[in-house]
Amino acid sequence: MADVDLVDVSFRDGNQSLWGATGVRTRHILGIAPLMERVGFHALDFTSSTHMGMAVRTHQEDPWERIRLTKAAMPDTHLQFIGTGFRFISWERAHPAFMRLVYERLVANGMSRFMVLDPMHDLDAVRQTARDLRAVGAAEIVGALTFTISDVHDDAHYADLAGQMAACDAIDRLYVKDPSGLLTPERAATMIPAILARIGDRPLELHSHCTLGLSPRTSLRAVDLGVGTVHVGCGPLGNGTSLPEARRTVANLRETGHTVDVDDALLDRACAWFERYADAEGLAHGAPRDFDASFLRHQVAGGVMTTLRRQLQEIGHEDRFDQVLDEVVRVRAELGYPIMVTPFPQIVCSQALANVIGDRRYGTVSDQTIRYVLGTFGRPAAPIDAEVREAILSRPRAEELADEDEPEDPDRLRARLPHGISDEEFLLRAVMPAEEVDAMCAAGPATRHYNPDLQPVLTLLDGLRERPPVTHLTVDKPDFRLTLRAGAGRGDA
Repeated sequence: MADVDLVDVSFRDGNQSLWGATGVRTRHILGIAPLMERVGFHALDFTSSTHMGMAVRTHQEDPWERIRLTKAAMPDTHLQFIGTGFRFISWERAHPAFMRLVYERLVANGMSRFMVLDPMHDLDAVRQTARDLRAVGAAEIVGALTFTISDVHDDAHYADLAGQMAACDAIDRLYVKDPSGLLTPERAATMIPAILARIGDRPLELHSHCTLGLSPRTSLRAVDLGVGTVHVGCGPLGNGTSLPEARRTVANLRETGHTVDVDDALLDRACAWFERYADAEGLAHGAPRDFDASFLRHQVAGGVMTTLRRQLQEIGHEDRFDQVLDEVVRVRAELGYPIMVTPFPQIVCSQALANVIGDRRYGTVSDQTIRYVLGTFGRPAAPIDAEVREAILSRPRAEELADEDEPEDPDRLRARLPHGISDEEFLLRAVMPAEEVDAMCAAGPATRHYNPDLQPVLTLLDGLRERPPVTHLTVDKPDFRLTLRAGAGRGDA
């Protein structure tokens, strides 16, 4: 039997880290899913509430339909969902009953594996989420130990968290989540044995991004130490700010004496398909990264980094990217060093962007930043800077948010929405603008077929349709010539 399993992240985290969470649509997934089913992955990191919202907002595609179709195409592989347990798509905190309905519908539509992540390591919240998931039939529940660097987050801290998670009957596995790729082989050599000593027979996984170029070596060291599953990306959706590339990881693991039970020929075919797809759609290929010590300061993960750069491009301030990153470091320190995992990278980076392009620092403050300072998300690892706290909480909006009502229960939400809609549509309409869900519904079922090899021809035909009338089209290849003429009968072509 293999001593190392693989979880593929191409559809979700690879797409988010390298393609801004917009590169993969339903038809692309269905074009490769039957092959991915046969490679031998333990699970596929498939979606999150953020990705589900992007499917609606960006592509007018039903994310529930996407889950159902993919599960039908690969029934024997775990499809994985990652979530915080307190929100769904919207950044607003959701009612516990609402979240239980989310979990129920995710399982009913085909999700079987869940990564339970609390950004403040609130273990009560983690345990409750795991129990809720178990109650609705989740097959595999994985507790997240989110890695960061600070005076507080030492080996003993993570070992203690791991021990408490392992004591929960509803948590089957644990994983070290390293969203910024900060974990070095040297730190792994001390932290991973400390964690393993506290979790008994619970399997331990590693999810470490390549942002600093460290994770390919860290993954090998972690497996030597007893980690049984590593997370990888296929072809162009590995490396860069994503996870280690699958084929190279398999080769390295075998070279160092480990066994990995995947079909090499099918893995090659899957990676080659993603390469052709990336080329056909003009999407970037992940590449190995040089070490960049600045990441040890700002700790901004790949997906958030891509989004931040895109935001600066959209407002014409791409040249201020480095300035914003410097401000990220300052804001994170002032806010008490939150771990840079959703939603905190978004909060910190948005505030840093506002500080850089605004008239003065903290002149503009988002509701989410105010809620963070008010303690809505829990207690930070270190105290918030007193002057920053005063600057944020002294504004009238802070008083309004401090008096916010508790999240509405599903029954009250339903009363304001169209009668007779499905639970799945209700969950989308409860947290998204009506016009975005209306557009998704109007678009109808997603296209189900995609072949990257046909894209050059389809692009040519689309381009011809945009141009003035074309009288004929000739395709000339060695030993082949085809001419199509407008209005020609079948015998004239």
